[in-house]
Amino acid sequence: MEKRRQFLKKSLNLLAGVTVFLSPLYSLLQRAFAQVEKIILPKGTPRETLIDKHPANLDTRNLEVTALENFGTMGLSDHAERLDQWCLEVTGLVGKPLSLKYDDVLAMPSVERNVLLICPGFFANHGTWKGVSIRRLIERAEAGEDATHVTLYGPKGTHENTQRFPIKDVRSEAVFVAYQVNGKALPQRHGFPLRVVAEGYYGYDWVKYVYRITVEKV
Repeated sequence: MEKRRQFLKKSLNLLAGVTVFLSPLYSLLQRAFAQVEKIILPKGTPRETLIDKHPANLDTRNLEVTALENFGTMGLSDHAERLDQWCLEVTGLVGKPLSLKYDDVLAMPSVERNVLLICPGFFANHGTWKGVSIRRLIERAEAGEDATHVTLYGPKGTHENTQRFPIKDVRSEAVFVAYQVNGKALPQRHGFPLRVVAEGYYGYDWVKYVYRITVEKV
């Protein structure tokens, strides 16, 4: 086990020196390295001590929720969606593709959980996120039984970001899409109308301004 940890750590350091941390391979290795016994964070843990930790390696049950005005943010923050033009598409390996308006999303059964977002080296936000289960969405769209992944997109245009997640993380609801944080509608700078919440993943995987979910077999 120790040799494996040393190998992963060396691999991460090499990747960090060669490429930016947005590399999918870097993210994969980070998550592999984090698959050890979780550290239970005591109440009162300063958020700034978490910015170099991997969220998959932290048990946050005792961690206080961060006030929304203290949330950090990175990446695109000024994209504006018009709700009369916006819809959430569920496409790909599905029997019944979906096109849902914002009110349709709000009308679905909700998921609400405290999840820690870490942008490594910059900030850590522990928020109460409320939204809709991607599992429910793809079930409603009649996703194929051989589906292995989902890819989320947002926003449309030149700043589009895409991230792919294993179907197991969707079915367990470790990954869902949120329209509220800390009891308030998702602020524009945090991805209104929908953003990814991905427990155990770094913040660059938390796609903002989501407009499409594609079911895939990879």
